[in-house]
Amino acid sequence: MLELKNIRYDVDDGDGQIDILKDVSFTIRKNRFVVITGPNGGGKSTIAKIIAGVKTPTAGSITFNGEDITALNITERANRGISYALQQPVTFKGLQVVDLLRIAAGKEITIAQSCEYLSRVGLCARDYINREVNSSLSGGELKRIEIATILARGTMLSIFDEPEAGIDLWSFQNLIHVFEEMRSSIENSSILIISHQERILQIADDIIVVADGSISQQGPRDEILPGLIGTSSAVASCDRLQERR
Repeated sequence: MLELKNIRYDVDDGDGQIDILKDVSFTIRKNRFVVITGPNGGGKSTIAKIIAGVKTPTAGSITFNGEDITALNITERANRGISYALQQPVTFKGLQVVDLLRIAAGKEITIAQSCEYLSRVGLCARDYINREVNSSLSGGELKRIEIATILARGTMLSIFDEPEAGIDLWSFQNLIHVFEEMRSSIENSSILIISHQERILQIADDIIVVADGSISQQGPRDEILPGLIGTSSAVASCDRLQERR
């Protein structure tokens, strides 16, 4: 489905080039739930943005369903079937949830269909269908509405960049249930999540570990996760401590 080959990404800091990604290569097969993890600042989110078309690699190639999409922009990749969910979902003053779902679907969908998408992400459709997508919604609510829009789009590859960012523990627990449901119903598509949360890693079919701009490990969950559990827990604890500060 998706293949990254020798992807490099460099930036100029004024004193010279900084290597953010260094010859990153991996493949995501169809019907797989893949998690990219690793230390903060290692390049995980940059990979997600390069796949989605938000950033352009300095070198290397990206192939999606047999087509070289390296030169395509984010809109063209979206039209090919790639969705990208931001760490912090955007708000749309004056736009109702039902309208956002219809825009995402790219066609007129019924209220019943819209309610089904909301129900699948654990939201009571009656309470949310006519809500504005604005700051009155919590971070967890916005995350789940964003996932509902991706379900409405029905894309072949759905990318979630640290979906746990900025939400409380209760919302995170509900988010895990949503991803478990998505994993169980994958059909002719794949899901890619950037995360270092152990609960999300436990759902994965495959895990890719990125550190210092390079892939240090990749393979099936049962092979990779046992060696990561202590590390991922330590990283999560450190992040929580920083947030409290």
